[in-house]
Amino acid sequence: MSELKWWETATIYQIYPRSFQDSNGDGIGDLPGISSRLEYIANLGVDAVWISPFYKSPQNDFGYDVSDYYEVNPEYGSLADFDNLLLGAHKLGLKVMIDIVPAHCSSEHPWFIESRKSKENDKADWFHWADPLPDGTAPTNWLSFFGGRAWTWEPRRQQYYLHNFLPSQPNLNFANKQVRHALKDVAKFWFDRGVDGFRLDAVHTINADRPPYIDNLPNPHYKVGPFPKDQQPFFRQLHDTAQLNQPAIQEFIQELRLVADAYDGNRFLMGELDSDNDNAIEVSKNFTASGRLHSTYNFDFLEWKGLDVSGIKAVINKAVDEFNGTGNISFAFSNHDVPRVATRQLTALKLHKGQAEAMQLMLLKLSVSLIGSTCIFQGEELGLEDVQDIPIDEMKDPWGIEFAPEFLGRDTCRTPMVWDSTESHCGFSTGNKTWLPISRNHFKMAALEAANKPKSIYCQFSEFLKWRKKQPAMISANDMTKPWGGEREIIFERRADKQNIRCMFDFYTLTAEFKEV
Repeated sequence: MSELKWWETATIYQIYPRSFQDSNGDGIGDLPGISSRLEYIANLGVDAVWISPFYKSPQNDFGYDVSDYYEVNPEYGSLADFDNLLLGAHKLGLKVMIDIVPAHCSSEHPWFIESRKSKENDKADWFHWADPLPDGTAPTNWLSFFGGRAWTWEPRRQQYYLHNFLPSQPNLNFANKQVRHALKDVAKFWFDRGVDGFRLDAVHTINADRPPYIDNLPNPHYKVGPFPKDQQPFFRQLHDTAQLNQPAIQEFIQELRLVADAYDGNRFLMGELDSDNDNAIEVSKNFTASGRLHSTYNFDFLEWKGLDVSGIKAVINKAVDEFNGTGNISFAFSNHDVPRVATRQLTALKLHKGQAEAMQLMLLKLSVSLIGSTCIFQGEELGLEDVQDIPIDEMKDPWGIEFAPEFLGRDTCRTPMVWDSTESHCGFSTGNKTWLPISRNHFKMAALEAANKPKSIYCQFSEFLKWRKKQPAMISANDMTKPWGGEREIIFERRADKQNIRCMFDFYTLTAEFKEV
C-alpha cells in the first residue's frame, strides 16, 4: 500500500485571525497573535492550520473582499509577520493552509477600478458586464447571497456587473485567460513563500462569461421556515443550471492543479463548495476528478439547524458511496459561517445543556474517524457555544445586518477566543474593547486553563488524536464501511491491510468506543 499524502488524513485547525489572538491591543486578532499560540495548536495534536483571509482588504466582508492578494492587511500585521508564522508552524510540524478567494475581489481592487471606467481598457472584460434588458432592468433574475439582486448598475459603462455576494465584491470573469493567469500567479506567490495548501473559498461561485445569461429556475423544494435557507429570497431559486457550479470552473481548477503539482508534490488544494438541495457531496465528484482539486470542503455536516442521528448517518453514507478509498473529501461540523456545534447540534440531537461537553467530544472523535481530512474550527476543542446576544448595533457581519433581527448572521460564531479567565478580555487582547464582544459564558472555557485540565475536551481530544496517529486503519488507508446501528447509534469500521477498527458512537450515553476486530 502506497503511503498517503499528508492531506489525505489530516486534522486541520481553522483559525479566524480577527478573533484568535490580538498582539498589539487594538482589539483585533493578528498574525503575531497566531504565532504566539502555535504551541497550543501543536499540542492539541492536529496536522495543519488553515488561516482565513488576512489579505489587504476594506473589510466589508472581513477579508473575503480582497483589494491586494499580495499584501497583508495592516491590522493583521505584515508579510514579515506571516513569514515568521510560517516558520514557527513548520518548526512545530504543522502544515499551513491559507484561504484564497478566487471568485471575486473587492471593488477597491485596482483590477475593478480600471475595469469599471469604460468598455475600452486593459481590464474591460476582467469582470462580468452585461447590458440592461430593454426595460432597463438587470439581465437575469439572479440574487445575491447577502440580499438583493446579484447585479449592480455602473453608470460609467452603462452596464450591470455581477456580484454573488456584496456589491463591493464583483465577480471575476474566468472566461478571460488573463484573469486565470493572475490568480495562478497569486497561488505561486504564496507557494513560493512556503504555504502548504489553499482552501479555495466558494469555488462553486466562480463565473465564466457565457452570454446570453439565463434566469435561475424556482426551487420547488423551498418552504418558509426559521433558518437562513428557509427565509431568504436567494434560496427560493435553483442556481446550478445558470448562476453557480458552472462547467467552466473546472478549466481553472485544472490549471491551478498544474501549478500546485509543479512544486514538491505535497501542496494541497481544497475547494469549498455547495449546491442546490444539499447535493454537495455528489457534486464534489466532478471537482475532484483526475487533475482537479485534491479534496472538497462541503456543507453537508454544516446544516444550520443541525443534524439528528439519521441525518449524520445519511451524510456518512453519501461520502462512502462517492469517496470510499480516497482522501478526496473533507468534513467539518463547524466553521466561521454557521452556528457553533455546542448550540446547533445540542438542539438537533434533543440533548440538554449539561450534555454539551460529552456531545462535543464525541462529535470531534466522530469527525476525525471518517475517511479524508477534517477541519476543526477554533474553539470547538473547548466546547464554545454560540453567542446569540450580540446587540444589533455591535453586529459586524453584513449578512446578519441585512436580515436582523430575524437572522443574526455569522457574528455569533466569530467572537474572540478566550484564553485566560482571570483577565478582563480573557487574554485575547489588552485593549479597551474587542472588535466583537466576548461572551461571559465563555469565561469558564478559557483555552490555557483547559489545556491543563486532564478531563477537559481539549485534553481528551488531544489524547485521542495522539492515539489516532498510531492506528494504521485511520492513517494509512481511507477505507470504511457504511454506518449501521440503532436509532441513536452510529457504527462503522475503518479498514487497512494490517488493522480493522470498529468505531462505535452511542448517542444515548454520548460515548465513543474503538476496538480492533
